Amino acid sequence: MSRNTTQIFCVSTLYGAATLAAALDSECFAEADRRLLLVFNNSATPETTPAVDEMPGFDSLRDHFDGVISFNEAIRPFHPGAWAPRTDDLPLFERYLRLLWGLGDDDVEIVLESIQVNPALALAQIFTGAPLHVYADGLMSYGPTRNKLDPLVGTRVRRLLHLDLVPGLTPLLLTEFDVPAEVVPGTAFLKVMGELAGAVEELPVFPDNSALLLGQYLSALNILTPQAEEELHVRMMRGAVERGHRAIVFKPHPTAPARYSRALETEAEKLGVELTVLETPVLAEVLFEKSRPGLVVGCFSTALFTASAFYDLPVARIGTEPLLDRLTPYQNSNRIPAVLADAVLPDLENRTGEETVPAQTLGALVTAIGFTMQPQIYPTLRPAAERYLAEHYSQRTQRYFKRKRLTSLGLPGGIPERLSFLPRNSTARRVVRRARALKKAVKR
Repeated sequence: MSRNTTQIFCVSTLYGAATLAAALDSECFAEADRRLLLVFNNSATPETTPAVDEMPGFDSLRDHFDGVISFNEAIRPFHPGAWAPRTDDLPLFERYLRLLWGLGDDDVEIVLESIQVNPALALAQIFTGAPLHVYADGLMSYGPTRNKLDPLVGTRVRRLLHLDLVPGLTPLLLTEFDVPAEVVPGTAFLKVMGELAGAVEELPVFPDNSALLLGQYLSALNILTPQAEEELHVRMMRGAVERGHRAIVFKPHPTAPARYSRALETEAEKLGVELTVLETPVLAEVLFEKSRPGLVVGCFSTALFTASAFYDLPVARIGTEPLLDRLTPYQNSNRIPAVLADAVLPDLENRTGEETVPAQTLGALVTAIGFTMQPQIYPTLRPAAERYLAEHYSQRTQRYFKRKRLTSLGLPGGIPERLSFLPRNSTARRVVRRARALKKAVKR
């Protein structure tokens, strides 16, 4: 007698929940006796931040699942991003969760995002032997796996589901385990977003030809200082105004401080433009559905790519070049999203030398960066990285690579081996400093 099958869909964002709903509508998953939505609230203070199932519009997604359960409740008082079971306790926690969620002796399949880190990794380890499916909640799947996965987890992944946010580009994530990528149809995603937008009320009506500015709260990730992020938002507004937009809508990150919007209000008064600060925590895609903006501006937000690929809206990026320089460590998983924004999207300020990277070389660029980020996980990508750097390393593309990184890996673009002593040579450094000082004096 065959056992029942329960599919557990793990989600931490409304965007991810919409992606899963679109995948279910497209019959990307086999039939199951029960489908549960497991909610992770990974915010810094989950007690004060609404979870996915409390967000405006979620009710339109609820019917795709037979029940909604909370991982935070299951492991309270621990934070889901910080808690992990000890190896010896895995059987104990599986029995506990099976009892808590009424799984009995069902066969379990798990659908996860961000499998490299907790809480997704913890759940995959607890349900030892359960088939895993991974789905992409954004652009990070185009980059390499950020940590070396235990083969007991990686070999259980059946496929990677993703939206075709960058047409023609195949995700690199989990390819070290030969995990195939599968596209979730964009038409299904748009249908789900339309239903979600219809369930959201009390959104302001935006003026015609508004420019929508997307805040990301990068200072919370220690990528920018709060002051630098405020200045970035101000630059977004100035750039939009220079393009002829007299109505500006700012969508702040749900956890961003109020002072960000106040800085924009001050700038809007100086420029004499109309500013609307959106206070309702909704997806940018809901705004695309409700009222089509004349321009969407951001740094490297995923919404820039959904606006362009799925809604055919004009988009522009700003601030990506200095951001790439500040991302630490080099293997920071935000690097590939930032590179894609910089390489694929037009520059808001129309500066010279900021032309988009040719589409035919984009895949090779991402492969080369993926190798330099994680050479131990993807050693087979070295020849492709060498080939790309030998042919395409230029003033436009060198911002995507660190010279020190290329040198340590012995790749084209690094310091030649015969000159590698120079950075550590005090005499050479002193000569360089004097030359720079002389050059500045001559310019004066």
